[in-house]
Amino acid sequence: MSEIAKNVREIREKIREAALGAGRDPDSVRLLAVTKTVSPETIKEAFEAGQTLFGENYVQEALPKIDAIPRAEWHMIGHLQSNKAKYVVGTFSMVHTVDRPSLAAELSRLCIARGIKLPVLLQANLSGEASKGGADAEGIIAIAKRALEWPGIEIQGLMAIPPYEEDPEMSRPHFRALRLLANRIDSVGFSGVKMYHLSMGMSHDFKAAIEEGATMVRVGSALFGQRL
Repeated sequence: MSEIAKNVREIREKIREAALGAGRDPDSVRLLAVTKTVSPETIKEAFEAGQTLFGENYVQEALPKIDAIPRAEWHMIGHLQSNKAKYVVGTFSMVHTVDRPSLAAELSRLCIARGIKLPVLLQANLSGEASKGGADAEGIIAIAKRALEWPGIEIQGLMAIPPYEEDPEMSRPHFRALRLLANRIDSVGFSGVKMYHLSMGMSHDFKAAIEEGATMVRVGSALFGQRL
């Protein structure tokens, strides 16, 4: 068994244990393998080991990888400029980083032109970090209120990247805040908005994220090693 295959198996087991420990169905949590700077050959190893969901940060870096592994499911998880949206529609099956009405509008326009509907997540920045993308809680709610203006996309949940902390427990309040925001949106019942997904948690803190309700955990270094 290759090192990558071993890592896939071990992380899946940790996800299963975390979900069961939180009283959740392990199948309710998906492992999203983050492939930023990872070669297509290495990604193929993970795919052959049963990992089918991958996430990319940059459109141009992603395209040759998607061509190399077309049967995988690819999500856009990095900041997306509106002028790059044309490369995303029809290529990625979900965008995690919608954080402004102008991007939602452009994605919707492109989807309508192609006759498709694109699932998206709204990226929240609840810590106020200037270096991170995402809207604050009120900004997220303001976008959700306008969902019917963008019939080409379907808002299916929230995503967040908390401030990095060595101690995973320090990330827990951020994960909980995202879950509570999703619950708040759900309770209002905005038309055209579902809160199916919470994309949160990375290599070092995904256990805490799962305990707080994550449905997708974005794992890179624990699968593929530290980036160069």
